[in-house]
Amino acid sequence: MIELVIDARRRDLGGFEVGRILPFPSRRMVGPFIFLDHMGPSAFAPGQGIDVRPHPHIGLSTVTYLFEGEIHHRDSLGFSQAIRPGEVNWMTAGRGIVHSERTDPEVRSRGAHMHGMQAWVALPAEAEETEPGFFHHAPADLPTYEEGRLWARLIAGEAFGARANVRTHSPLFYVHWELQPGAKTAVPSGHRERAIFVAAGEVEVAGRRFGPGQMIVFGAGAAPVIAATQPSTVMALGGEPVGPRYIWWNLVSSRPDRIAEAKADWQAGRFPLPPDDASEFIPAPEDVPLPRPEPMS
Repeated sequence: MIELVIDARRRDLGGFEVGRILPFPSRRMVGPFIFLDHMGPSAFAPGQGIDVRPHPHIGLSTVTYLFEGEIHHRDSLGFSQAIRPGEVNWMTAGRGIVHSERTDPEVRSRGAHMHGMQAWVALPAEAEETEPGFFHHAPADLPTYEEGRLWARLIAGEAFGARANVRTHSPLFYVHWELQPGAKTAVPSGHRERAIFVAAGEVEVAGRRFGPGQMIVFGAGAAPVIAATQPSTVMALGGEPVGPRYIWWNLVSSRPDRIAEAKADWQAGRFPLPPDDASEFIPAPEDVPLPRPEPMS
């Protein structure tokens, strides 16, 4: 039933620490999900915050989802949007987009807590070069369900007979569960690849207990039951594979030559910067080699 357990690896993003879950050496993707970071939980003192400078993406969609706190998104299409708990910022990079993520000055001045998830969804081959786009969804766009000790929100895709009003390019599901002790739930069926990530608390699956920072990847056809042993925040995700992918820095593609092209475009300044955040950017790493011939799958 349990194919693999992945422990998040701590990464410093310049004064802000995340738990990196995907990609993992022995499991690079789950369905179309090619990247997953657990952000926080972190407490920022007054004057501190997040400053992810403008950087490019191709070949993917990013989805930011918060349990606590606030982040302000700005991109090269001109969108400027704060995201708060329960909302979804879904950005489709397609042929190319640049964005930044920062803490607004007013929030920074008072200090704040921050806790959330950042995921990348690889686009299918026919959509890799689609026009870039940005979509903000309020909680009303996202189906919720509550019964007894279980509360659930469908962030994107389809699950349990519901569909979120978030435009996706391939079959997938992304669910936020809040479970009280004794609550039980099942992982959505109908998808070849599925996993859960424990963001807080503790759950029991197949007689084993799992805590914060652990992802459990399930075998095809398994029907696991998730049981909370304490108040828990859990993400369920997965979908249909989109095929092997290469990933380098923030760039994802089915073709290594496309990544090399995007790197050259970024270095040459051919990507536009966000119009209201154009005074700085993150340079492409020079010490990271371009992808090897073997793509991720």
